[in-house]
Amino acid sequence: MGILLGAAGKYWSFVSAREKEEELLFRGNQYRVAIERYYTALPGRQVLPPNIEVLLKDERFPTHRRHLRRQYKDPITGEEFVLIRDMLRGNGIVGVKSGSDKKPIRQKNFPDLYREFEGKEKYSEWEFKYLSPTTGTAVLPGGGQMPRAPGQPLLPGGQQQRPLLPGMRR
Repeated sequence: MGILLGAAGKYWSFVSAREKEEELLFRGNQYRVAIERYYTALPGRQVLPPNIEVLLKDERFPTHRRHLRRQYKDPITGEEFVLIRDMLRGNGIVGVKSGSDKKPIRQKNFPDLYREFEGKEKYSEWEFKYLSPTTGTAVLPGGGQMPRAPGQPLLPGGQQQRPLLPGMRR
């Protein structure tokens, strides 16, 4: 009887972990989409959100547009998501990630948008980021800059244009 209960406990623990992982993919994507909606809401005046609250109530519009239905918690840790900020362009939020150092169960067969999650060793390496289609801006570890390719133009203000990553468009 004890062996059966132990096996059932392991099975339900695995099922629970898989459900939390799927919820992480859903919630992280909700943030990524909300950041994209905020960024593209005013053509010609694209800015990244300074905080999560503006995704819940965007006061740039008379009717206070909502880009995110509610503020989600990280299902793996139960805490707030870790914010990923663009240190090069005003410190706005470009994405979120989990704060968990646990090893993900899922290691392959991700949707194309999250193919880079394959083979990651920690949930904290799953970064749900919005990359601007106009600049291809990507957040670099430590806020560093990508090297400029020969002949690559600079953006206004002397910033360099980032090369597009696979699957991105300008």
